[in-house]
Amino acid sequence: MADRPEPAAWSDRIMEPLAAPLVAVAATLVLFGAFMALAGHNPLEVYRLMGVGAFGSWFSCQNTLQRAAPLLLTALCTALPARMGLVIIGGEGAFVIGGLAAMAAGLPLVDAGLPPLVIQAVMALAGMAAGGALIATAGALRHWRGVNETISSLLLSSIAIAVMNQLVEGVMRDPTSLNKPSTRALPDPDMLGTMPGMDVHVGLAAGLVVCVATWLLMTRTTFGFAVRLVGGNLRAARLVGLPVGPMIVIVTALAGACAGLAGMVEVAAVQARANANIVAGYGVSGILVAFLARQNPLAVIPVAVILGGIGASGGLLQRRLDLPDAVVLVLQGILFVALLAGEGLPRWSEFRARIVR
Repeated sequence: MADRPEPAAWSDRIMEPLAAPLVAVAATLVLFGAFMALAGHNPLEVYRLMGVGAFGSWFSCQNTLQRAAPLLLTALCTALPARMGLVIIGGEGAFVIGGLAAMAAGLPLVDAGLPPLVIQAVMALAGMAAGGALIATAGALRHWRGVNETISSLLLSSIAIAVMNQLVEGVMRDPTSLNKPSTRALPDPDMLGTMPGMDVHVGLAAGLVVCVATWLLMTRTTFGFAVRLVGGNLRAARLVGLPVGPMIVIVTALAGACAGLAGMVEVAAVQARANANIVAGYGVSGILVAFLARQNPLAVIPVAVILGGIGASGGLLQRRLDLPDAVVLVLQGILFVALLAGEGLPRWSEFRARIVR
């Protein structure tokens, strides 16, 4: 009969991925609470209102899910390459260029009178292709030229945003958009609809499906095993003959495609056009979601909902406590710094071993 695992082994498996995020969240609550107290507000009342603003009513829940929908996909832009040991932070650029490419591909089809489903499918493919090409470039530069992927993805993101501004203010500009240069609007019949019984667009369902699909890909397939091998020991991966370069390009392209799809959803379900409004910080927030989820595509789902709820609560804090709507960004910033600082803490197994001694 096989020996049963010791209780300590079970606790290590559960707490190892959760310890650092939990410590970061606890530290953030204390620091942000102190910040609110110094500003003359009761921290407990602030947190209560945040809970009400995020999940206190059906309307609040739908607002939370609406904000969480793009985070599901932009988080994967960081989480998937991280499985290979790559730190990609260019999700904002892939999001923006995906939305721009979707509009560039969709508007001519609208003029041609094609059915909405065809237009939406082509827009999705165009957004995914543009976002995937952007992030795959960072992966290719990392493998074949030795360029740091963190720096290159950030610079590529800045280039993508500049390209969007240039095209929207130039050849793609709608002459009727005076104060804010924009592309032509997508007609209402061609917009993405809402989920049954909800006022949340179908981009939420797409994000959930992609998160589950990528989790299955990374944890239940030989390709996912190979990706984890490359991330865990690059030299061993090369020794066993894995095509490291093509794999890096494939994973980064898949990651960028997720963010590009999020950009397509933003323009096809929310904005109806491409302009400066699509630079909304979803790519940056996705980095935080990925780190809190420990690069696990399945864990991205609850984390994105929580971060979406924090963003949705900003309006209530502004109305009730006269706080700036952007105060929730302070909370997110503290959380991100605390999470990065927590990476330097001892692993849970090491911490438990010290206590046992």
